[in-house]
Amino acid sequence: MTKRLEQHVRHARYVRDERWLWAVYALVALAFALVSDLGPHRAWGALAAVGYAVAAVLACRVRSRPAARMAAVAGAVVVPLVSLVTAGLGQLEVAVVERSGELLLTTGSPYVTAPAVVADFNPYLPGMALLGVLPGDARWWTGGVFAACLAAAGLHRAWLLACPVIALPLAVGGVDLPVVGLMCLGVVLAGQGRPVGAGLVLGAAAALKWTAWPALPVVLTLIVVRRGHWCALRYAAVALATATATVLPSAWANPVGFYRSAIAFPLGLADTASPAASPLPGRLLAAYVPGGEVIALALLAVSALLIAVSLVVRPPGRTRTAAARLALGLGLAMTLMPATRFGYLIYPLVLGALASSRAQQHEATPGAAPALPVAPAWEKTLV
Repeated sequence: MTKRLEQHVRHARYVRDERWLWAVYALVALAFALVSDLGPHRAWGALAAVGYAVAAVLACRVRSRPAARMAAVAGAVVVPLVSLVTAGLGQLEVAVVERSGELLLTTGSPYVTAPAVVADFNPYLPGMALLGVLPGDARWWTGGVFAACLAAAGLHRAWLLACPVIALPLAVGGVDLPVVGLMCLGVVLAGQGRPVGAGLVLGAAAALKWTAWPALPVVLTLIVVRRGHWCALRYAAVALATATATVLPSAWANPVGFYRSAIAFPLGLADTASPAASPLPGRLLAAYVPGGEVIALALLAVSALLIAVSLVVRPPGRTRTAAARLALGLGLAMTLMPATRFGYLIYPLVLGALASSRAQQHEATPGAAPALPVAPAWEKTLV
């Protein structure tokens, strides 16, 4: 009787928590619909608010929890995505990816040689243009790669897909989705003792956007601990070869356009300023504190150095530890960069979800590796 009572209390608490989760998401979506000055965001907010509200009502009963999660995903992702694609509405990133695909097919390079306005710049690496070459709206491919990678990594969770930070870019267009999806899959493959697969996946991620590059050294240290230096060397060779083979031809075809769009523009060195200006600490320092941009960059450098030192002093030996270290590093970077936006928070969110999931239960047994068969004892204390 006591055990049944405990189960009942636990179920009741879970139902209450999930009900409030969907209710809070509904308020967030409604706020987007009311205050955003972007049409696609307002449309997503109006549609998603209804989906979240329905999920909150359904979640009031234990037996309706699966239906509540389906309603949240359908209302926050599926319905807005289909509606916006049908109406031809989306963020600027969608048009940039599709145009870069056209340029890649016609000129051999996805970059404009002399960009003049924001829409002319393509701040992504050449691999992103391959998603624009594929038929249909680019959102089908960016979202599809993201969902497929999460499923392969064992991270298919309804609450994660329905979270506004993820549901919004899935519907309006988010180029960070395939990047973080591939990063998660690469970390999981490395934890399973598959260095070549991890190298291919993370090399592909590195060919999409610069934000994927911090994953390369983190996973390298993970493979060194679990599989030894020879496997780590194979991983590094495959990852760098994959990224280079994708990036180098386009950069060589139009080096000026590559520098102006993929290097100068993201770093704020171009004549046209980046529109990324969310009120995160780095942006606030740069905008309102004398010498704030230098301070923000100094803090960013210090945080990067500390993460690098941690990889040497306490290298990650498990999937969850590597994902947590990567989430921490990218979270600090996204909040301290002078030019950033809230959408970048998808990186620490998804990687943090991987760190707290049970994906690491499928890791390869370190004893099968020729070097360093057991993770360090301190590893057990890290999250």
